[in-house]
Amino acid sequence: MTSLKTPQALAALHARSFTSPRPWSADEFASLLCQKLVFLVTVPSGFALGRAIAGEAELLTIAVAPNARRMGAGRTLMDLFENEAIARESTESFLEVAEDNLAALSLYRGVGYRESGLRRGYYRSQSGTILDAQVFRKTIGA
Repeated sequence: MTSLKTPQALAALHARSFTSPRPWSADEFASLLCQKLVFLVTVPSGFALGRAIAGEAELLTIAVAPNARRMGAGRTLMDLFENEAIARESTESFLEVAEDNLAALSLYRGVGYRESGLRRGYYRSQSGTILDAQVFRKTIGA
């Protein structure tokens, strides 16, 4: 697999990983990666992109190659994300996930995240369907 360090490589994997919500473009990844508070963690089959500010970390997106799912990469990425967030002095982590993303919901619950809210109409699928986002939170580094 191509190294997941360039906006183009990240966008290509994101496009293979998501239909709902829509995948992000290389330009969107480039815009995020140049921000000082944004960080990227990778494994050969995936990546997680986060942001840490004022003691909180936000998981912006996570993607694992479809042919590498259910092999532990998601859990490893969540561990790497949390470790980097802690290194950036975060004590809380949060994320939003589309209500229909059952695999992600299972992953987040499995690594200790708990539901803390709902964002109505947060996501729009490529087909135009409006989806709610479940907000999850976890205390880290305590």
